[in-house]
Amino acid sequence: MNKLFQIILFLMLSVFCFTGCKTELEDSFENPDQTTEASIPGFFTDILNNDRVRPSYWHYRTFILSRQAIYTQTASFIPSNNMYQPNDGYSYDYWKDFYSPGVLGVYRKMEVAYDALPEEEKANQEIFMQAAKVIIYDEASKMIDNFGDIPFSEAGSLPGNGTIVKPKFEDQKELYYSFITSLKAINEFFSTAETTPYFSKYDILSSGVVDKWRRYTNSLRLRLLMRISNVDEAMAQTEVMEMLSNPSDYPLIDGNGIANYSPGSLDMLLQPLTTNTSTLRDALLEGPNHYASDYMLNEIMKPADDPRIPVFYDKFGVTTNGKFVQNKEYNAMPITFTETQMLSNYQKYAVIDSATFFDNKHLPGIVATASETNFNKAEAYLRWGDDGAAKDAYNMAIKQSVTFYYYLNNLMATEGLKVEPLPADNVVNDFIENSTVSYTGAASAKFELILTQKWLHYGFLQGQHAWSEYRRTGYPKITVLTAGLANYATPPMRFLYPTGEVSNNSENYEAVRAKDTRETKIFWDVD
Repeated sequence: MNKLFQIILFLMLSVFCFTGCKTELEDSFENPDQTTEASIPGFFTDILNNDRVRPSYWHYRTFILSRQAIYTQTASFIPSNNMYQPNDGYSYDYWKDFYSPGVLGVYRKMEVAYDALPEEEKANQEIFMQAAKVIIYDEASKMIDNFGDIPFSEAGSLPGNGTIVKPKFEDQKELYYSFITSLKAINEFFSTAETTPYFSKYDILSSGVVDKWRRYTNSLRLRLLMRISNVDEAMAQTEVMEMLSNPSDYPLIDGNGIANYSPGSLDMLLQPLTTNTSTLRDALLEGPNHYASDYMLNEIMKPADDPRIPVFYDKFGVTTNGKFVQNKEYNAMPITFTETQMLSNYQKYAVIDSATFFDNKHLPGIVATASETNFNKAEAYLRWGDDGAAKDAYNMAIKQSVTFYYYLNNLMATEGLKVEPLPADNVVNDFIENSTVSYTGAASAKFELILTQKWLHYGFLQGQHAWSEYRRTGYPKITVLTAGLANYATPPMRFLYPTGEVSNNSENYEAVRAKDTRETKIFWDVD
């Protein structure tokens, strides 16, 4: 069987067996089996339709809530001897969901389909390829943040050459830097690109809005540059300040400088399918991870009288003689509570809000938000010489975070759950200017404010980024519990490679075996 025939056969089988998108997507889009050209948009939709981005039960129950949310205390957990020991099988599930049949595997199919096109047709499909790269870099950078060195360039070789190649593990720093460089070029592409009816139809993330893709590209690049800023400050400072000094050349997802902005149209959010009825209720209950977080509520939000409290938490209450009596205040159980104390007293303490988190079937997958971008701006300005701009970006980030969480809460306004009205501007302004979140003090105090508020904004929904930033900066200053299991007394610095990958790629694993420890830091972690 010659190579050309292998490739054609593979493409036909790939398209025929294309099952990544849900039935709703299959009904909405043209059948990729019709033409090679149609397969590229179809594969693109498959990459976007990612349950590792959407708030799916499996992703949160087995990965976020049992790991990053515990390590960063963005969600509650019952202390146990093995609370810092990740499940190896769940690690392998996450690993496979990136490689094959995950997003990188689908992207390799896109590359094959694109390479097979006539030259004159490639220009029409280029926008799909560039947008897909941004998604791949986003997901690959999270893989690096979790594991360190990963296979990348050689991974998923079967569609391209008809053979299975065991991919080498590539240096995490080199990959990160290559993403940063490539994202700059993609920004240039999007600066002149125009949408097409096909792109608008198959783009389930931003409905074909090219400007939004450009802003996402730059916001991702800003995130990665700030992530490496402690290990390569000179490079990060140069690139970041070039971006911030030239906003027309590097537009960002920043809410356009508006506090009461529209997250649904200006943030990069992966909306649930219209047929979705699932929520995070089971994932949160099974942990259990639905109680209020001690440090977040008791130490950060309550002292500031944070207006986000009503959409983060419900006061809960005690049922006595068949009568429910709501607690008078919002309080979280102390992090030092034992399992027995938690199970005996939980009714006296707050739980996470039902409309915002628990029963929100409209909850989107969070890709990039204005608040995150402005927190990144604030850190950059503070560190590199413009305290006034840092204050403005910090204040805007908090205001936009308030808007964002009320937006999530009000997604359930027509579903019979109690939702909260957005606080008046004077209430939010007073919170910003006259509470414990006020941007005052020495540079070190301001730095802590920025990073703590960024952690709060991430919350458990963006637990992966909260964990990465906690390792990079050491903030917030949470009380870390000690577990009783030998070799797992503290949270890890990274995840171990799953045994499935070690077994399947044993020869190449030898090159990274020495690094495969819980204590090995990711390259950007120099705190």
